[in-house]
Amino acid sequence: MHKKLKDVLFPKGSIIRKFLVNLKQNGIKDTLSKIHAYDIKGHKDNNQAYQQWIIENEPTDAQLQEQKNKKFAIMPKISVVIPLYNTNQKDFEELIQHMISQTYSNWELCLADGSPEKNLQIEELTKQDNRIQYQFLGNNLGIAGNTNSAIKMATGEYIALLDHDDVLADFALYEVVSQINQHTEVEFLYSDEDKITENVEERFDPHFKPDFAIDTLRSVNYICHFSVIKTELMQKIGGFREGFDGAQDYDLFLRIAETTKNIVHISKVLYHWRVHSGSTASAATGDAKPYAYEAGKKALESHLQRIGITGTVEHGDLLGTYKITYSVIGNPKVSILIPNKDHAKDLKLCIQSIIKQTTYTNYEIIIIENNSTEKSTFDFYDEIQKQKNIKVIQYPEKEFNYSKIINYGVKNADGEYVLQLNNDTELITPNWLEQFIGFAQRNDVGVVGSKLYYPDNTIQHAGIIIGIQGTAGHILKNMPKQKKAYFGRQGYVQNFSSVTGACLFTKKSIYEEVGGMDENFAVAFNDIDLCLKIREKGYWIVWTPYIELKHYESKSRGYENTPQKQERFQNETAKFQEKWKKQLQQGDPFFNCNFALDTEAYQIKGGK
Repeated sequence: MHKKLKDVLFPKGSIIRKFLVNLKQNGIKDTLSKIHAYDIKGHKDNNQAYQQWIIENEPTDAQLQEQKNKKFAIMPKISVVIPLYNTNQKDFEELIQHMISQTYSNWELCLADGSPEKNLQIEELTKQDNRIQYQFLGNNLGIAGNTNSAIKMATGEYIALLDHDDVLADFALYEVVSQINQHTEVEFLYSDEDKITENVEERFDPHFKPDFAIDTLRSVNYICHFSVIKTELMQKIGGFREGFDGAQDYDLFLRIAETTKNIVHISKVLYHWRVHSGSTASAATGDAKPYAYEAGKKALESHLQRIGITGTVEHGDLLGTYKITYSVIGNPKVSILIPNKDHAKDLKLCIQSIIKQTTYTNYEIIIIENNSTEKSTFDFYDEIQKQKNIKVIQYPEKEFNYSKIINYGVKNADGEYVLQLNNDTELITPNWLEQFIGFAQRNDVGVVGSKLYYPDNTIQHAGIIIGIQGTAGHILKNMPKQKKAYFGRQGYVQNFSSVTGACLFTKKSIYEEVGGMDENFAVAFNDIDLCLKIREKGYWIVWTPYIELKHYESKSRGYENTPQKQERFQNETAKFQEKWKKQLQQGDPFFNCNFALDTEAYQIKGGK
């Protein structure tokens, strides 16, 4: 293809150009692997567990009947709006049947048909129930225009969004109203979802989502289906906007996130996304509609502009995901704190990787010397302190206490930002500090963490989940680097409850705001405790896979291999469980209550 023509048809940075470049460089097998949300074995195992989960967790016929008799204190009308366009009659008939079967009865169905010709069979199906309103538009106004036409027909207090070829669970509206009664201020609700075969005989690919998480949403439209918006809010933000077809819901969700914090996630599968040829549900990340990804990128760019944050939006490594690079404002100084006791070889590798690769220049390295005894360690200290931005400070106490060591380092730090870094790490990503600062400069961000690998290229850290094994655990630990996790969660920026202290970036002012690290946690849980304290102040904890390091974990400290160490660990475990009892009972908002807590994978409850 002629070079100029190629640039016109497939601009650099476009999703199609990325796809073609990957195809040329890596072949069809690698290219296709990038559109899969997770590996085949994990996919199969979770689908087997899901069938058991359905049996154990969804209402029986008797329970559905009880729901029909339920009288809530608040009984709002839910207006389910659907834009129709050349709708398949069989699919539509199933949709109608599931609406009529809803166990909550105060609803209306608002249908705006933008098909080129009226379908008499479709129109006839709408006459089955007087709660169904149908309008033939006479011309196609596009996805946004057709949906807005359906919204104008709505008379309910809440508006629910449904596609014309998908179906709701019979108890979907019941669960929505149940949450409205529990959270009377709620303005936006969304649920978990799964996929169904075209003949509706099989359910699979359940998407168990986290609670609302702004950085996760800016990376991927994880909310998707099933969403319910208070009518007042929908009117306030102006409904759907033209120019975002294929990502019109993503654009809507981003504008909702700018407007309200009254958001509720329903951890139940209420929406069944039909898989058929041409459907975005037919691929794990929706490769059937490349134009939708470009629209999503445009929606994110518009979002950043509205909220006054400067940054660039790119397509992520997985199709359907996005990467925002936030601009660095000014030239703030970063203090890199590295506790160290001997292990000069490890420390040398760590510091050399920083010096050799780091592209940001305004940083200092502070080595917090902690009772080293080997001559080679002090010889190395003498050598590296010849550089003006590296200094060694002596921690005054003899007993090892990581929290005290870090707190001491922070007091001696000159930087506006502080990076806790283990001495057994090796930098991979040159622009790591620019990325860290970009996130941390936001007023709503408290901590930023990175992706860490063991030397064998398996994952050591991809975020921390509260509640795993009774305390907390590193999600996806030991998963091979090249493997795809559940819905691609190894590959895009997300919010978590905590990240590891092996590489933890924050403002010095926020660190001081929460009183530093809790010195009652000498070895274990101090990083998680710090993150939870920062979360209590209302800040987001951000994890990014685009900052990568190798981590030769436990070389410095050693394992809990003595009775004394084991007793200390047990004591700190008990302290953590008592201090954060409420959070452990409530569950991690960035996980999902339908995942098992006895494993560090996204394993659905119901079998393995």
